[in-house]
Amino acid sequence: MNLARHSITATNPVHIFDTRFDADCRIFTTCTPAGFAVYQVCPFKLLRKRELTGGTLVAAVPLHTSSLLFLLGGGRSPLYSPNKVILWDDVAGTEVAELEFRERVRGIACRRGWLAVALRRRVAVFEVNEQVTRYAEWDTSDNKRGLVALASAAYSTLLVIPGRQMGHVQLIHLPPCREPAPLGPPSPSPPKKPPPRPSKHPVSMIVAHDSALTTLSVPPSGRLLATTSSKGTLVRIWDSHTGNKLREFRRGTDKADIFGVAFRPDESEVCVWSDKGTVHIFNLMSSTSNTQSSFSPLTPYIRLPKYLQSEWSYAQYRIPSQSSHISLSTTSRSPTEDVPDEERFVVGWIHYSPDDESDPESSETQLAALTYTGGWYRLALPKSTSTGTSSPSSSPPKATATSLSSRVKRTSGSSISSFTSGIDKGKGKEKDREKDGKASQCTLEEFRRYGRWDGWG
Repeated sequence: MNLARHSITATNPVHIFDTRFDADCRIFTTCTPAGFAVYQVCPFKLLRKRELTGGTLVAAVPLHTSSLLFLLGGGRSPLYSPNKVILWDDVAGTEVAELEFRERVRGIACRRGWLAVALRRRVAVFEVNEQVTRYAEWDTSDNKRGLVALASAAYSTLLVIPGRQMGHVQLIHLPPCREPAPLGPPSPSPPKKPPPRPSKHPVSMIVAHDSALTTLSVPPSGRLLATTSSKGTLVRIWDSHTGNKLREFRRGTDKADIFGVAFRPDESEVCVWSDKGTVHIFNLMSSTSNTQSSFSPLTPYIRLPKYLQSEWSYAQYRIPSQSSHISLSTTSRSPTEDVPDEERFVVGWIHYSPDDESDPESSETQLAALTYTGGWYRLALPKSTSTGTSSPSSSPPKATATSLSSRVKRTSGSSISSFTSGIDKGKGKEKDREKDGKASQCTLEEFRRYGRWDGWG
């Protein structure tokens, strides 16, 4: 009897070393041992692929939807030295420029005409035109994750990098991002005017957390900033001009490695995802839309534990276990083989139009999730929690005086011990709410496979 281990799937395991969206979430790139490919996000379609021999890549960062990409070599057999950034023209199929550093490149971010390269303790910025020229560089704290973020909308200026001290954030303003070249015939409407310059000088430093930063995220406009720390429990939203903290959201109570935060295009919501495999969606427009403790209206009158004042996500989605996409034959990998991060995934906001309609009024804002095992998920938000497009307020709306006074009257006749026990019960309810997933669930609208050159997609 043959008792050897056999694969339960007809395909070999998927090896994806990196996958990421462009700044507008219109395309995404993926790197595999065979090379890299560019996909259209929605509707899902393979646009082009490039098979490379002689080594592997750890990142292929698209410069919006142009044919230019920034390539980083890595893995056990890197195609390029890890201390280099390669500017690649995919139409010509050749290298356009090469940037070499004295140490390994940790991360990169780009926008039209600009490139930011994160090293271990500094960030260098380059202007990308006919030639690539160094613009400036800034010192940072220990930045192992290569954190750096650039606002990418027309006329935006914000560059966000870690500060020199742990948990601090530097806000730097570059020359305005140029407007994208129009497609097709010229528009009859006059071109948009750049926004007026702020009357006050913007803040240059924010003390965001007391522990190490794990993510830095900005919307295309650069008006807001989202930060998370190594604790992985809180997400803080800041005004990038004044440095004021606008909102604070709670992802959970246990420690997690937050992979990323993404702003909805109209800046009315944010989504957060982590190694727990769950995507959390928070409303920036109104605190009442998010899940809150029943004791939170008492905050102006009684000092409550910070846990009971937290805002929780109003909607969630749990990515299915990645092991369900992995062949049992992965246990026989060679010890010298590159192993992808199978639990990692990225999420972005997309505009979905049924039947590929081009009418923007018929489109719906949804989420797209990409796993490192080759899964593409299109998620619809709960219908009952649609939001507007106005900008988020700097403070949550206050509860009515009638409701607050009635709550205080109910508790005024009770003893301190009974009130404390009520808080304990409330905290227990919050834990049960988190476990039971009381927040609304996003709906899986479509699932596809990507990452292979032989017909997936």
